[in-house]
Amino acid sequence: MSMKSSSTKYGSVAVTIHWLSAIAILAMLGSGFQAASMTDSAAKEAILMFHVPLGIAILALTLLRLFWWWRVDQKPSPVAGDPAWQTLTAKSIHVIFYVVILGMIASGIGTIVLSGAGSILFGADIGPLPEFSEVLPRVPHGLGARLMVALFVLHAGAALFHHFIKKDGLIWRIWFGSHDKGTGS
Repeated sequence: MSMKSSSTKYGSVAVTIHWLSAIAILAMLGSGFQAASMTDSAAKEAILMFHVPLGIAILALTLLRLFWWWRVDQKPSPVAGDPAWQTLTAKSIHVIFYVVILGMIASGIGTIVLSGAGSILFGADIGPLPEFSEVLPRVPHGLGARLMVALFVLHAGAALFHHFIKKDGLIWRIWFGSHDKGTGS
C-alpha cells in the first residue's frame, strides 16, 4: 500500500489518520457523554483527565489530515456511477465533520479555560471541579457532540449502504491493503 492515495484508493497515511481519528472520536464521545451525566466530581475528573488529552490528540490528527490533503496528497476520485447528489452529500458531510471537530475542540478549550478546570485537570490545583453548565462554551460543546453522533451515523450508514447494498467495494478504499471490488478478498 502506497503512502499516498491513488485515483481509486486512499494511501496508508490517510487510512491511518482516518481510523485513528474515528476510534479517538468514538472514545471522546463516549467519555464526554459519560462525564456530562456524572455528579461525583472525583469520577468526572478521572474521565476528563482522559477526555481532555484525547481532544488534543484529535486536534493533532485533524490538523495533520488537513495539512496532508492541502500540501502532500490528493483524495481519490468520486465513485463512478454515483448520482451527483450523493457525491455532493459525501463531500458536504466531510466538510461538516471538520468544522464540527474544530468547533468541538475550540468549545472544549473554552469550557476548560473559562471554568478554571484546567488547573485541576492538569494537577496545579486540588479540589472539586467547577460547574461546567454555567460556562457558555459548554452549550455549543454539547450540541456539537450530538451533531457529531448524527454525522457519524450518516457517514457509517453510507459506508455500510455501499458495502452491503450496492456492493461496490467503496469501503475498501479507506482500508489497509488491497481488496477485490465487492469481495473483500
